[in-house]
Amino acid sequence: MAHAHPGRTSARHPGWPARLGPLRVRAGVVALRPVRLRDGGAWSAIRIRDEEYLAPWEPTMPGGWAERHSPGEWPARWLQLRSAGRRGTALPFAVTLDDRFVGHVMVGNVVREPLLSAYVGYWVDSTVAGGGVITGAVALVVDHCFSRVGLHRMEATVRPENAASLRVLEKLGFREEGLFRNYLDVDGAWRDHACFALTTDEIRPGGLTGRLVAAGRAERVHSAPA
Repeated sequence: MAHAHPGRTSARHPGWPARLGPLRVRAGVVALRPVRLRDGGAWSAIRIRDEEYLAPWEPTMPGGWAERHSPGEWPARWLQLRSAGRRGTALPFAVTLDDRFVGHVMVGNVVREPLLSAYVGYWVDSTVAGGGVITGAVALVVDHCFSRVGLHRMEATVRPENAASLRVLEKLGFREEGLFRNYLDVDGAWRDHACFALTTDEIRPGGLTGRLVAAGRAERVHSAPA
């Protein structure tokens, strides 16, 4: 896997913007693209409906859930995400299932040489949870970060009670490194988080996507010839 891109002078970091996939999982065809301004309606509808499903794992923020996830809140969020992508500090991906917006994978705190590291976070529409969507999406993103983006290490922190998220990391082969005590203010209190990581030297040929395919959890989708 590539670790760095010597001599690169572009204002945008390597590998952004990007479209990833598609990958067929049990629920349908998963792909990723940069978040768009017009994602606001779908984002708001999912987030407000899924408050009970998502809130226990989300950082504590000022204001009520519905207020913070109203359609009018999205333009400012989108501008922040787009700016972070352009600055090279993040890769904010929308997750689509059969071309429909269903979630988000965020690569944040991108640090270049000498660390070449970042964290990955994710959420998905509860109606498609368990169908392999977010597992496939995270696999595509991590493979992208370890190739075109040129990173060496990816981290993920998860509350030990979040069984669904832990299963995602387990399927992808993330290694647990330890427990961060009172790490993050989540759902109104300081919570412990388990830390997981992967480095490029732990990735087999074919990447995490290949791992899912070999396990029968996904199939690669090839575009029809023009």
